[in-house]
Formats: sequence, C-alpha cells, structure tokens
Amino acid sequence: MPTSALPDHEDLMQRIARDLIDSYDEELELEIEDRNIDGLDPASSTPTSADKAARQAYFKELFRLQGELVKLQDWVQHSKQKVVILFEGRDAAGKGGVIKRITQRLNPRVARVAALPAPNDRERTQWYFQRYAAHLPAAGEMVLFDRSWYNRAGVERVMGFCTDEEYEEFFRTVPEFEKMLVRSGIKLIKYWFSITDDEQHMRFLGRIHDPLKQWKLSPMDLESRRRWEEYTKAKEIMLERTHIPEAPWWVVQAVDKKKARLNCISHLLGQMPYQEVAHPPVELPARVRHDDYLRQPVPANMIVPEIY
Repeated sequence: MPTSALPDHEDLMQRIARDLIDSYDEELELEIEDRNIDGLDPASSTPTSADKAARQAYFKELFRLQGELVKLQDWVQHSKQKVVILFEGRDAAGKGGVIKRITQRLNPRVARVAALPAPNDRERTQWYFQRYAAHLPAAGEMVLFDRSWYNRAGVERVMGFCTDEEYEEFFRTVPEFEKMLVRSGIKLIKYWFSITDDEQHMRFLGRIHDPLKQWKLSPMDLESRRRWEEYTKAKEIMLERTHIPEAPWWVVQAVDKKKARLNCISHLLGQMPYQEVAHPPVELPARVRHDDYLRQPVPANMIVPEIY
C-alpha cells in the first residue's frame, strides 16, 4: 500500500483502539467500553454517545438473532437435519468472530466447530477430502468449518503446498463432492468474508498492538499479507470454478465487523425453513433428603485460595 494511503498515527491509534474494544467478548464490552487501553491515546478509547447508542443497537439485534439461532438449533435437532457451514476469507477477515457469535448460545453437542490444523504426514497421503469428511455431521447436528477443503484453492495454491496437478484435480472433484453431500441430505452453505487491503493492514497492526491477540499472527499470516495479489487471484478462480447451484458461494462484506456478523447470521437463518419447536414446561424436581446423610468437610489444603 502506498505510504500516502496510510492513515496518520493518531487516526490509526484511534481505529486500533476501537477495534480492540470491539474484539472483546460480547458479555464484557458494555462494562469495559469506558476504560482506556494501555499504550493508546486515552481520548481515542472514550466512546461518544453516538458510539454507545450504536453499540446498544448492535447488541439488541445480536441477542435477537442469537435467540433465533437457538430456535434453529432446536429445529435441526428435532427434525434430524444435517447442516454444514463453511467460513472462508483472508486472514483477519472476521471468520472466527462470526463463528463465535453464532455458537455463543448454542449447545456444542449440536453446533460444533471444525478448525483443522495443517495435515500431518499420514493425512497428506490420504484422499484430499478424507480428513474433512470425518467431521461431517450426523442427523441433528450443525458443523461450522473455520476454513475448509478450500485450503487447497487458497493457501496451498499460493504458498506452493500442492502441485498443479493436485490443484486441478481439486477443481474437478470439489463440485462432485459437494453435490454428493447435498444429495445425501446435507445442507451446505458457503461464506466468503471479504475485506479490503487497507482493512487487513489495520487489523494486522491491531493484532501486533494487542498482547492477547499476538498469537494469531503466524509467519504464514505475515507472508499472506505480502502476497495479497496472489491470494486475490486465487480467490477469484475459486469462486468462479466452485460456485454451483447446489452449493453457491455467499460473499459477506466484512470491513465493518459488527455489520458482517449481523448480516451473516441473518442470512444463515434465512437459508433454512426452521420453525420454533414446542417444549414441555420444565419443572424442577424436589431435592431428595436423607436424615442419615452428613456432608463431609473439604480439607483446607484442597481449597483454591480466595484472592478475589
């Protein structure tokens, strides 16, 4: 990015401050929004009344959508649906953030996340899709892939981790693989999170400045930043060659993280004809008590010190 296109230092620090606050858990954001972040301009992290109003509106809509996700979960479990959702995008595009907000209120036994590491030596000798197929859902389950088999069309292609023959074989196979999944009764939804060059630059700087997120910056991430254009070309080819009627791609505009989360969740809910499942009222049973029961004291050396 040309030097002239970079924001000045004060503006950059303000954007990083806002991004750091936005990245914290939704349950904590309202409590910490008035606090300053060490090392940044205190004025930059003080929210205005407009900021607070926008944040409250965001939370209100997020919680409403999460309530609908609970209904979706119940419907998936009750009607024995099988759902696979793929989340793809550049590093720091916000995939993990939206996955977190989707699963935040759900039962991890029903809605689980598959975030596979790099293949080991044995997996490299398997059929390419084999290790992903092992994570596909049974009836009544939703699986959210934080990156997926499309690694071959992206990072493996750009970084040279696959041959030209393997790359072409992937494109020959993936449409048939996905059609087979759909024919088997799996609902397959594919999202690409789209951010700009400038936005990824800012988010990487934010990770550098945030000690709680520095672990997210791997050497591979830094190299991907250098190869922005190569990733762009790989993405364009991937979307063109794998956008099929049975499993189309959906592009989420993700420069604004909060809007991206809400838009993605809202769209996801619209992809399935879920209905609220009626549940019988829950009644708490009376505790059984026995006269001969005596609770034994816990030894003092087993107690966690109460320092808070």
